[in-house]
Amino acid sequence: MSARGTALYPLRLTVTAKPLVFGGHALARRLGKRGLPDWSVAETWECSDVEGNRSVVANGPLAGQSLHQVLTDRPEELMGAAFSGPHFPLLTKFIDASGTLPVHLHADDETARRLEGQPNGKTEAWHILHAAPGATALCGVKAGVTADRLRAALQAQDFDAVLRRLPVRAGETLYVPGGTLHSFGPDTLVYEIEQTSDIQQHAMRWNMEDGSPVGEAEHRSNLDMLMRQADLETRPDFTPGLSVAVGDGVERVFLCAGPYFALERWRAGTAEPLRRSFATAQVLSNVGAPVRVRTGGWSEELGRAQTLVLPAACGEVEITGPADVLFGCLPDLDRDVRDPLLAAGYPLPLVRRFIASSA
Repeated sequence: MSARGTALYPLRLTVTAKPLVFGGHALARRLGKRGLPDWSVAETWECSDVEGNRSVVANGPLAGQSLHQVLTDRPEELMGAAFSGPHFPLLTKFIDASGTLPVHLHADDETARRLEGQPNGKTEAWHILHAAPGATALCGVKAGVTADRLRAALQAQDFDAVLRRLPVRAGETLYVPGGTLHSFGPDTLVYEIEQTSDIQQHAMRWNMEDGSPVGEAEHRSNLDMLMRQADLETRPDFTPGLSVAVGDGVERVFLCAGPYFALERWRAGTAEPLRRSFATAQVLSNVGAPVRVRTGGWSEELGRAQTLVLPAACGEVEITGPADVLFGCLPDLDRDVRDPLLAAGYPLPLVRRFIASSA
């Protein structure tokens, strides 16, 4: 049977490792991710349709095809009947902030189209896998700070004068709308889910690729563009999510949910397997011990810090515990978030606030 005639199956993707200056060795040493280079790794791009960094299928009959090509050839099988778009909508990463990330932002959709010539911006969310005691993040401009004051503080690199510094705890999640100034680290390990984009504007006097200095004229130009994109009103906060028991020893935690993505963390013991049904593609990332993943007639082990894309055509998945995994998707907010939370007994006002906090 030709690759085109093959039923779509769980896709293992190539991973891109990024050697940015804030990285270290925590992805291998703490998370257990294998196959990384010996040098410090800041990020691994687990699932990407960003031009120039597109993931490639690494297993089965479609091996060698890009994720983008699979989407182009088989959009309904991969994403479900309701999807339309120029690329796979989710970018997911593991991030080792052994050092501190640069203070930066990503444009929202409107600004990306107007100023960057891009089809969409980049809203993102951070799920904290590990944080050292006392770890913090910068996210959002303090109330009452004017654009002029913000610009002056960024020029002087006096970030705490104008940006909110938040405590960081493992297990919590922060939804970061496009246009929000932010940074995190050091000593923080993060799973990030975001819109498919690599646009960004930095406030730093050094380059995150190699730490080389940014000249004064370039820095001023960078701040000019950053200030045109900055949202001074967004002030998101970390949340522990909403937990739902779905079986004997099986827990489902809704971490965040908005129009661009939803992220959930599922844990299971050994009394019964984790079972999940879905109608759109799922990005499944393992943050625990190796697990056995089954869907239809397909069954394979998913190792520590490995990722699969489960096409919509699969419809359901079973994972043998003990398990600790993340599911990311482009949700139908009513079907995939509101309805299951209401069925679990959460009151409608709380559910609305949860979704609104991620929108």
